[in-house]
Amino acid sequence: MQHFLIIKCRMEMKRILLPLIVMLFTAIQLVAQIPDRGRPKFDPKAFEMKMEQYVSTAAGFTPAEASKFFPIYREMHRKLRGCFDEMRMYRHVDTNDDEASYKAIKRLDEIDLEMKELQQRYHAKLLKVVPAGKVMKVIKAEERFHRQAFKQILESPKN
Repeated sequence: MQHFLIIKCRMEMKRILLPLIVMLFTAIQLVAQIPDRGRPKFDPKAFEMKMEQYVSTAAGFTPAEASKFFPIYREMHRKLRGCFDEMRMYRHVDTNDDEASYKAIKRLDEIDLEMKELQQRYHAKLLKVVPAGKVMKVIKAEERFHRQAFKQILESPKN
């Protein structure tokens, strides 16, 4: 009789566990097929290309102006990206450690100043290749483009 109960218990467990295991593996495969839960993966090259097209149109660049402007512009952004990358490291500072927090604040302030100086140097270079009005249009258009891009990200379905 006891042997019969053990066999019956095992059969009952198989009847319950087998469907659970199948559902688990099915769910894992379904989740694996959805890239970033429905959001398209960020493509920095495509983002840069869209931004340059938007900025170029907003500033009213001629092809000659664009060919002079964008190499300098890309170089500036590449250097600024390095600053942003360094700033990103300080997100993980232990705020309970006053000394580490102090050092992080000081370094973040230094990076902010470096970024402003970098922008000033590159704006001076850009002003040598296109008129000031167009550089100003680029600065404003870039701000609008980023606001629109963030708005689209926030409004996109999260699935």
